[in-house]
Amino acid sequence: MIVLNFSHPLTESHLQTISQLTAQEVAQVIDVPVKFDASQPFTSQLDALAQTLPLTPTQMQTLPILINLPSLNHIAALIIAHFHGVTGHFPSIVRLSPVPESTPTVFEVAEIINLQALRDNTRSTYR
Repeated sequence: MIVLNFSHPLTESHLQTISQLTAQEVAQVIDVPVKFDASQPFTSQLDALAQTLPLTPTQMQTLPILINLPSLNHIAALIIAHFHGVTGHFPSIVRLSPVPESTPTVFEVAEIINLQALRDNTRSTYR
């Protein structure tokens, strides 16, 4: 499995937990630095960011990919929409959460969320 990391660096512990939760080995982590200029349109900056991804559309459609989204909600929504546009489905994402009472604050993998399954379940529930 490939992890596209649009956020802070993932630790070995994070990757082990991701492997356990997905029952798949993390073969590669692709760190994608995200820095958008708030004074410029985000869609054009997303286009530029997408050009930096070292994966072809075919690879994005056929390889198992998990996404660690950036924390800025607008950019995260754009990345999800872009991924859906390329692959035809919503990605699965990593949710990190702070470890209670950790000093300094430490984050752990809280869950893996399959957005496509969420979408499909929602459609069947509200039909």
